[in-house]
Amino acid sequence: MQIDETNRDLLALDALGGVLILTILLTPTFRALRVILGVPFVLFLPGYFLVSALFPGRDDLEGIERLALSLGLSLALVPLIGLMLNYTPFGIRLWPVTLSLFGFMLAMTWIAQFRRERIAPKERFSIDFSSHLPSWGEIGGEDKLLIVGSIIAIIGAGVGASYLASNRHGEEFTEFYVLGPGGMMENYPTDLEVGGTGTVILGVVNHEYQDENYHIILTLENEPLKEIGDIQLGHEENWEEEVTFKALEDGENEKLEFLLYKDDSVEPYRTLHLWLNVRESK
Repeated sequence: MQIDETNRDLLALDALGGVLILTILLTPTFRALRVILGVPFVLFLPGYFLVSALFPGRDDLEGIERLALSLGLSLALVPLIGLMLNYTPFGIRLWPVTLSLFGFMLAMTWIAQFRRERIAPKERFSIDFSSHLPSWGEIGGEDKLLIVGSIIAIIGAGVGASYLASNRHGEEFTEFYVLGPGGMMENYPTDLEVGGTGTVILGVVNHEYQDENYHIILTLENEPLKEIGDIQLGHEENWEEEVTFKALEDGENEKLEFLLYKDDSVEPYRTLHLWLNVRESK
């Protein structure tokens, strides 16, 4: 595609979308720049490309109408794309949403360019940066309202996005799991002899967005067997360790519990259990 005055607006905005993708890829922790580029990427560009495809002519829409319609259609398109992604294996996540919007932009670029080429050059819409911009007094009352409303919407969305980016927390929880000795959810030691030992693997993953201290108590029929203490984990850090226990008395369907505690809490934060059959040794 050759760059000329009829498509340079489309290609420039495509390039802006490409810069956002590179920013996400190369600087995943630089949230401020992602917000600055992401707000127009979400709130303006999808609608602008669709408007360009629907109205390729210079006189199809006035400039302020094109701007307002771009904002309005973006607000309608982005949730629609998100809804469609929700019913796919990709889900509503950063990369699927970003790439879907960018793919939509590229498709609309091709359609808009195709339609612009089908009309006379003087009738094609293009942005003339050398043309005179009207002063505020030369703008009509309705257009002033549209401009002010658009500015307020963009500023509000930017402030909201900045707040969410700086205060974004997912669900706060601790992952607690028990695996068999092979590291899989199978072959648990549920049949033992009196005095025999069983081994499991316990794991803890901190998703609390803060440092946490944990300890674990093992009980068999509410009688303490073992305590594992001072597990210190930062956010997204994990602990996994083999734990061996001994069955001292025979019985059927005895409840072996793994109790996870946070800090000095009296009540367990998470609980897991296995059912044991303990028989007399032959």
